[in-house]
Amino acid sequence: MADTKLRANPLFLREEEIRQGMELLFFAYRDFTGEPDTILAKRGFGRAHHRVIYFVGRQPGMTVSKLLAILRITKQSLSRVLKQLVEEGYIEQKTGETDRRQRLLHLTEKGKMLEKELSQSQRARIAKAYREAGAEAVEGFRKVLKGVTDESAHFERYTSQDGDG
Repeated sequence: MADTKLRANPLFLREEEIRQGMELLFFAYRDFTGEPDTILAKRGFGRAHHRVIYFVGRQPGMTVSKLLAILRITKQSLSRVLKQLVEEGYIEQKTGETDRRQRLLHLTEKGKMLEKELSQSQRARIAKAYREAGAEAVEGFRKVLKGVTDESAHFERYTSQDGDG
């Protein structure tokens, strides 16, 4: 006989169900970032550095303005993080070919190695969870996460290569 506690409550909008979802997000985030935080701390970096390295690695040649739009941080905050990553050889900035004012961001080989090291445990966690949950649950999970974000189309805009973001 199946354990009924494992089934979702059909009254999923009740306060207790919503709070359980919130708590799961907190715990998932804690565990998802734990190993990378240790790696970053050894280099004197924080989570902002990780996010910059991750998104620049996902879209080589990304402009600073697109990165600002994705991260939703101030220019001053990004400037401090980028300066450190550039000075320590993890990111290089190139001038745009059509618009010389653009700064296009690329990971160096050192940056690519760090991104791989930071993402390795996270990819393994996501892959394991996806395998255990199955395709239908993964699609539901994506819908929920997209619904939690402030912009429902943010992911599609981020992944599109058109424009500057």
